[in-house]
Amino acid sequence: MTGIYDDPWAYELACSFREVPAEVDVLLAWCAEHRPEDAGPVRTVLELAAGPAEHAREMARRGLAATALDLNPAMCAYAAAEAGRAGVALEVVQDDMTRFDLGRRFDLVVTMLDSTSHLMTLDAFVAHLRRVAAHLAPGGLYVVEMSHPRDRLGGDEPSVSTGWTVERDGARATVRWGEPTDRLDPITQISDDQVTMTIEGDRSGTRAGDRAGGGSGEGTGGRGPRVIRDVVPYRFWTATEVDAAVRLAGGLGIVAQYGDFGAGEDAVPLTGPEAWRMLTVLRPT
Repeated sequence: MTGIYDDPWAYELACSFREVPAEVDVLLAWCAEHRPEDAGPVRTVLELAAGPAEHAREMARRGLAATALDLNPAMCAYAAAEAGRAGVALEVVQDDMTRFDLGRRFDLVVTMLDSTSHLMTLDAFVAHLRRVAAHLAPGGLYVVEMSHPRDRLGGDEPSVSTGWTVERDGARATVRWGEPTDRLDPITQISDDQVTMTIEGDRSGTRAGDRAGGGSGEGTGGRGPRVIRDVVPYRFWTATEVDAAVRLAGGLGIVAQYGDFGAGEDAVPLTGPEAWRMLTVLRPT
């Protein structure tokens, strides 16, 4: 049985509520703010655990030399096909975010959409950070996006809903990422999140980079709703654990943390009531 990560078109549809061009604007604004003046403009970017590589593709649209790295072969094929369809130059690499060695350095490295939740142990997180440090150019930045800690801790309402509806390219999808019965293990800090996605007007078969699997469900090609069901292991990281992992890894230091994509006067403090993400900006030490 294949799951949500084996169906890149469906995964991209599920995440289509994100405003990727606006987020890239902010990522580049943070580079202007936190990179040394003598570092020059950002020319090269690497997106890790990139999935469909929407942020890397947007960077490539802006003329940057962009590379997307992911472990899943279906995601890599889809990212390359979508970049080709859009006429942008994107290098796609299939590799592990804890072991990759590309033999060169980048002005900006990013990991978006809480993809570090796939790092299940402290050793894996530290190995990942050491690989990032080895690939950052002098004055380069690493921006990592995680869920806000309040989503998993405390009794308050979470920052984001576990259910939403999206529409894109004539398709409509209802997504539930997590159920009330999902529990975070207090020892491992891992939760098996139940994912259910119901798609109407499925047009994946008409797109470049067709889905690699069908998930579990019924109905394709617009013949009826298609349902994908999956269980996704999720590793929750606290802010203090991120700080500890950075110290253990060496070579990187935290220069800023934000609660949303916003720069300058629009910056959102991590501790602010409107914060809904934990975005950490790191730089070589």
